[in-house]
Amino acid sequence: MDETELLAQRFEANRQHLRSVAYRMLGSRSEAEDAVQEAWLRLSRAEPATVENLTGWLTTVVGRVCLDVLRSRKMRHEEAIGREAEAVANDDDAERDMVLADSIGMAMLAVLNTLSPPERVAFVLHDMFNLPFDDIAAIVDRSPAAARQLASRARQRVQGKPALSEADRQRQREIVNAFLTASRGGDFSALLAVLDPNVVLRADAAAMAASAARASQGAPELRGPETHGREPIAKLFHGRAKGARLALVDGSPGLVVPIGGTLAAVFEFIVENGAITEIALTSDARKIEAMALEY
Repeated sequence: MDETELLAQRFEANRQHLRSVAYRMLGSRSEAEDAVQEAWLRLSRAEPATVENLTGWLTTVVGRVCLDVLRSRKMRHEEAIGREAEAVANDDDAERDMVLADSIGMAMLAVLNTLSPPERVAFVLHDMFNLPFDDIAAIVDRSPAAARQLASRARQRVQGKPALSEADRQRQREIVNAFLTASRGGDFSALLAVLDPNVVLRADAAAMAASAARASQGAPELRGPETHGREPIAKLFHGRAKGARLALVDGSPGLVVPIGGTLAAVFEFIVENGAITEIALTSDARKIEAMALEY
C-alpha cells in the first residue's frame, strides 16, 4: 500500500466523526459533506508526516471550513432549517440518518442557528466533542480565554438563559465606556486603570491593513496581530477612538467604528475582575457582517 492509499484509509477512518462534527455545526447534510470533502483536499495537499494527531488536525480544518460557511450564511441571511434538514429524516441511508438524527434534534438546530458563527463553533466543538479551548482558539482566531467565553455565552443561550446577567452586562458596559472615554480624552492614567497588566490586543489582517492606511488620520499603529501589556496598548489608544460608539457585539458590550456609512471596525472585550483582559479588533467586512450588532 503506497502513502496515498494509506492516507486515504486513515482519512476514511475519521470520515464519520468529521461528518458528525460538520453536521452539528451546519445543520445541513450537503454542506457537511462539502466540508468533509474540503478537509480531504487540504489533507492531500499537506505533508502527512508533519501531522501528529490526524483526528485533531482534520477536526480543526473542518471547524474552520464550517466557520466560513456560517459567516457566509449570516451574510446571505440564510437558515439551514427547512427542506435540507428534513431530508436527513427522509434519506434512505439509515446508518447515517441514525447517527445524525439521534445526535442532534431539530429543536437544537433551531437554537444553534441563533448563535453567532464563532459561538456556535466554540460550543459544538467543546460541549459536544470535548475539543480543548487551546485548539478552538486557533479556529475562531481568539485566545483560549475568549474561546471559553464564546462557548459559555452559547451554552447560556442554549439553556434559555441570558448570556450575561443585567448586572454583569451593566458593569462591563461601564468598563468599556470608561475605556472609550479615557481614550478619547487622552487620559493615560484612566486607560491604565481599566486594562489588566497582561491585557492582549488581537487584530485581524484587515485591521492591520486599515491601521497602516489610516495612520495619518489617527488610527492606532498596529505592528502585528498581537500587542501585549497594559502600557503598549494604552499608548495605542491614547487620544484616539474619536469615532467609536458603544454597542452590543453578539450580546456583550463592545465598540463599533462607523466610517462613511459602513462599519470600519468592531472591538470585542473580555472583562475579568473589573479589568479588560483582552480586546479583539475586527475590520474584515465578512466577519463583521456575521456579527449580531446593536448600536
